[in-house]
Amino acid sequence: MDALINALGDFRPLFFWLGILSLIVFLFSLLSLPWLLCRIPVDYFSRAPETFHGSILLHPATLLRNLLGLLILLSGMAMLILPGQGLLTILIGMAIMQFPGRTRLERWLVSRKGVLKTINWFRQRGNVPALDPPTLA
Repeated sequence: MDALINALGDFRPLFFWLGILSLIVFLFSLLSLPWLLCRIPVDYFSRAPETFHGSILLHPATLLRNLLGLLILLSGMAMLILPGQGLLTILIGMAIMQFPGRTRLERWLVSRKGVLKTINWFRQRGNVPALDPPTLA
């Protein structure tokens, strides 16, 4: 056990910077998530899904958009065990990205217990109408 504690002591700077990064991501999510949730159109989860063309993934703007969305998505996954609003951050990351099956996955996630209720709570506090419930197809 002492050997493990000594070995972990060698990584103290890494743990420090990971803690700082976690705090920054947490603060960023607290400040930006309510603003982003209020910008979702009311019918976003109930309207017909967009048609998707696979070749769009090769465009530089789409690649950058997907990288940003992936970064936010991974931050949301980390927030499932770290401080932060993991499921909502994952949802924002997926909304930014473009990939086949995205609409179905977003609707499934929003239909999980409490997710839509939480989103609509944020929207209510921002004086924005509640989102329509998702249509699962």
